[in-house]
Amino acid sequence: MLAPLALPLPLPCGDADAGTMELFQAKDHYIVQSGEKALWCSRKDGSLQVRPATDLLLAWNPICLGLVEGVIGKIQLHTDFAWQLLLIRQKAVVGKLPGEHDVYKITKIAVIPLSEAEPQDLELELCKKHHFGINKTEKITQSPDDSKFLLKTLSQIKCNVAAPIKKKGKEHKEKERLERRLLEELIKMFVDSDSFYYSLTYDLTNSVQRLSASEKKGNSIWQRVDDRFFWNKHMIDDLIKVKDPNADFWIVPIIQGFVQIEELVVNYNESSDDEKSSPETPSQEQCVDDVHPRFLVAIISRRSRHRAGMRYKRRGVDENGNVANYVETEQLIHVHSHTLSFVLARGSVPVFWSQIGYRYNPRPRLDKPEKETTSKFAAHFEEQLKIYKKQVIVSLVDQTGREKIIGDAFLRQVLLYNNPSLTYVTFDFHEHCRGMKFENVQTLTDAISDIIMDMKWGWVDQAGEICKQEGIFRVNCMDCLDRTNVVQAAIARVVMEQQLKKLGVMPPEQPLPQKCYRIYQIMWANNGDTISRQYAGTAALKGDFTRTGERKLAGMMKDGYNSANRYYLNRFRDAYRQAVIDPMQGIPVTEDLYSIFNKEKEHEALHKQNQRNQQEQFSLLLQNYMKLLLPDDEKFHGGWAVIDCDPSLIDATHRDVDVLLLLSNCAYYVAYYDDEVDKVNQYERMNLEELEKIEIGPEPTFFGKPKFTCMRLHYKHIGTSGYFHTLRAVTRNPEEDGKDTLQCIAEMLQLTKQSLGLNVSIVEKKLERKHSKPHEDILGIRSKSQASSSTSLTQEDF
Repeated sequence: MLAPLALPLPLPCGDADAGTMELFQAKDHYIVQSGEKALWCSRKDGSLQVRPATDLLLAWNPICLGLVEGVIGKIQLHTDFAWQLLLIRQKAVVGKLPGEHDVYKITKIAVIPLSEAEPQDLELELCKKHHFGINKTEKITQSPDDSKFLLKTLSQIKCNVAAPIKKKGKEHKEKERLERRLLEELIKMFVDSDSFYYSLTYDLTNSVQRLSASEKKGNSIWQRVDDRFFWNKHMIDDLIKVKDPNADFWIVPIIQGFVQIEELVVNYNESSDDEKSSPETPSQEQCVDDVHPRFLVAIISRRSRHRAGMRYKRRGVDENGNVANYVETEQLIHVHSHTLSFVLARGSVPVFWSQIGYRYNPRPRLDKPEKETTSKFAAHFEEQLKIYKKQVIVSLVDQTGREKIIGDAFLRQVLLYNNPSLTYVTFDFHEHCRGMKFENVQTLTDAISDIIMDMKWGWVDQAGEICKQEGIFRVNCMDCLDRTNVVQAAIARVVMEQQLKKLGVMPPEQPLPQKCYRIYQIMWANNGDTISRQYAGTAALKGDFTRTGERKLAGMMKDGYNSANRYYLNRFRDAYRQAVIDPMQGIPVTEDLYSIFNKEKEHEALHKQNQRNQQEQFSLLLQNYMKLLLPDDEKFHGGWAVIDCDPSLIDATHRDVDVLLLLSNCAYYVAYYDDEVDKVNQYERMNLEELEKIEIGPEPTFFGKPKFTCMRLHYKHIGTSGYFHTLRAVTRNPEEDGKDTLQCIAEMLQLTKQSLGLNVSIVEKKLERKHSKPHEDILGIRSKSQASSSTSLTQEDF
């Protein structure tokens, strides 16, 4: 391999795209160069310094590592770790905003330690000028001075006592493993969630209306940004503080959020064709039309950097009046020279509340009394009213059940604040849309149609501002994710249709063509999924309705998966993700990450040991009994290993029985394991219509504290009540009571019954110690033993 060359004079790469930069590694610095400009990043103290490109001649043996697209900033993930330089390694063009402004999404980053440590394989694109005929850069060899220092250090180590050396080595390895884990989370945050966007010529942090009214139009983009959405502000703070015009080039504001830009054609003669467009991304073919009117639509969501973080780590309001998961979403329409903008916001309920996130769907609680909350609530809305003038709160929180405590606290604070610029609207989403009737959201948009029209929208053309949006809808549910996105999309659709009619793009009495509407739905669903991944770690629930306008059973079952996934994700991953987000915003990490890291390793080891062969065995088991028990016209939706623990006051020899619980689209099955013959040989089938209610609570006991949580499925037999199964989960950890698993199962049963147009309640209560009426329809499956002989079920399998 040819050796990398030290350059006599830095020159811009002729093969690089516009905006592409070169990265050099020298003894004491990493140097990012673009044309005549250079940014020096110290490997000693992590400082950033702007210098002319010609200073590269002064660097010790600079070697070009490859090409990068831009600078994000620097971050120190833990006080024990070195500073890291974050560079944009790869970008993707999202589209062009009005004025031919390119918008980019960051797809890959490079993380470089600002220390003497060698960088890992950065996988940078190599520039042809410095790497002609070279496939991979070589590492810099140590200088003689470095070698002497290493020998001196080794001689000092030999003089030390052996025990401390061993201990130090163990601590050092632990530190390295934790650093790798946090770096992995940092890279995933940028690469896996489609979260970070920027433009070199357009201010993505501001709405069209704020840009039009800005008094800082002559300044650099970073000097006129909305500070709330400047996500890399702290990471690039070294350059902001120098107040040097030469630094402006390197300061590129990055937003976390979502951007999608599409061009739609208003063609009423063309019917919708679902096959031409995937559910995720609209087909571009449908926009090739020179006859019919067309318009550009963009959705830009900006997540606030204040009180940023993950769902179970950041809830409610903080001491400064900032709320968790605050996102401003702008829907932008452009026709000819006219640009119309409508802005909505979402944000956590601005009171002090939390959910301890180590249980599935944990119960919300208020953390501070009303008096301590009032001033912070006021601080939040004072800032909101200063920016938006008026606020229409649309609260989708359930007005009964576990969410009621948060909804009541919200309403109470609104009444205490008593500001005429604040309007409060409640819409119990789950009550109005029960049984998957999400189209009932139109009930809300119809009710607030006058407010929507009075609010108007931002409107500018080449001559300047034509109209202003007066106020904003602030929509929230508990998480400000699923329900919120459905309602925001519905409000935004009403506004868009009015805008297009005003511009003459749509006839006054007709809705948007089906094909345009479908692409529009996909855009809003993508917006919901992205915001959900950023806050909860999974895609949005109810996304199928936002995409298609219909609530489908497949979407519900996916929701069950995502909902359960959110629970399992939050245990450890959220702690690491929060530990990455906090230093990005200059906030000290307060959690003991070493302790969390060790617990995670213990958990993973235990999990692997228990799950090594079990999943494969259980999958075979489910497939086998699914074929045995389910008729051909039923669709399988889920299966669980549980324990039938029906308490008996009569039978003193009663023992727990291992059970396989199967769920189809119209029934559930309880299949019993017989330990004498070492397989399942009996089962019951219950129609979902006969499922009366589901109770979840501590197991019934005579004495002592209940050890497990149980689920009781009440059903009717030939119209008669009094029949039930009492089940508990199979727990892997002695500390678990199985409640989380049972809640997942109960919600899947409830969702499946709702798909039949029926509902079943889930009630949490202390279970009574009683036994069911004798089950009437227990069927044997011995006649089908030939099919089951290939897979027998043993207790060890559970």
